[in-house]
Amino acid sequence: MIRLIAGLFSFVALAAIAGIAGVGLVVWMYGRDLPGYDSLANYQPSTLSRVYSGEGRLIAEFAQERRIFAPIDEIPALVKQAFISAEDKNFYSHPGIDATGILRAVLANAQALRSGDGRLQGASTITQQVMKNFLLTSDRSIERKIKEAILSLRIERALSKDRILELYLNEIFLGQNAYGVAAAAQRYFGVTLEDLTLAQAAYLAALPKAPSDLHPVRQHARAVERRNYVLRQMFENGVISEIDMQIARIEPLATLFDGGVETQVAVPDRPNHFTEEVRRVLTARMGSEAVLGGGLTVRATIDPALQEVAAAALRRQLLDYDRAQGGYGGPVAQLVGLDLGDEAAWRAALAATPAPRDVPDWR
Repeated sequence: MIRLIAGLFSFVALAAIAGIAGVGLVVWMYGRDLPGYDSLANYQPSTLSRVYSGEGRLIAEFAQERRIFAPIDEIPALVKQAFISAEDKNFYSHPGIDATGILRAVLANAQALRSGDGRLQGASTITQQVMKNFLLTSDRSIERKIKEAILSLRIERALSKDRILELYLNEIFLGQNAYGVAAAAQRYFGVTLEDLTLAQAAYLAALPKAPSDLHPVRQHARAVERRNYVLRQMFENGVISEIDMQIARIEPLATLFDGGVETQVAVPDRPNHFTEEVRRVLTARMGSEAVLGGGLTVRATIDPALQEVAAAALRRQLLDYDRAQGGYGGPVAQLVGLDLGDEAAWRAALAATPAPRDVPDWR
């Protein structure tokens, strides 16, 4: 009997050692080429650059990804809790991967497959999403998931939870070329973060999974349903009261896209010759990466009112010069239209031709 127990103990011990060795081998194989602590700790997302006129008016924005960086202490608690409730309710307690969440997702997905429900749950934590967004490809291979888990455990040792959440809330794509919550608040609702309502914050928190499927106009009903799901999660997690949830649920989903709200933030002018010249000069001096992602703040010499006067004067003089030379001298060649068989059709097409928008008195 003692020999049997000793043999069983030896087997369990060897199995445990083999398991630990196997895990160590996997971590070594997939983790050796991954970023270290320093690169993780020093990572900064790209942010848009802004150009202001001489009196401080916003006249242009340059960006490949429209992102406005917001420090974690400037992001309202309501916004942070909305995303945590929607994406990772155990964020502040897990070490980067959530074993409970994985088990819950496995059980829920098994039930969904049995019932024929095609909606499957994911189990990626906010930390894992940070790693996927910043450092890895978006493919769904086992290798990528292993690397994602290793990096998540690493970054949890390198950065505080607040710093990880800050990176997530500033990096996440929320549709309509809006990256991060600050840019999304302006893009959808025309407000800054501190002016978001509970319902608006919940809608933004609903977007990370599939922003194109939750457009506030084209998929309005689905967007409201997902927003209300986030509100329910916030209530169940003790973040908001039931009364607050019910009030927010009946708030209309009104956005800039349907004209339901008006913007309360500065909007840049339409691109023009001057702002394009500013972009060209900046790019020549600093490089396109700095201009499109360096978060530059540029004060230009332009006075918008004087610039408009100068532009109008130039248009007048060009028109006067053209007319003094006899105006339009006729075509230099004739092209036969395949779909325009008579003069009436040509004249109708010509009348429908829009005038150049930068020459309002064009003839």
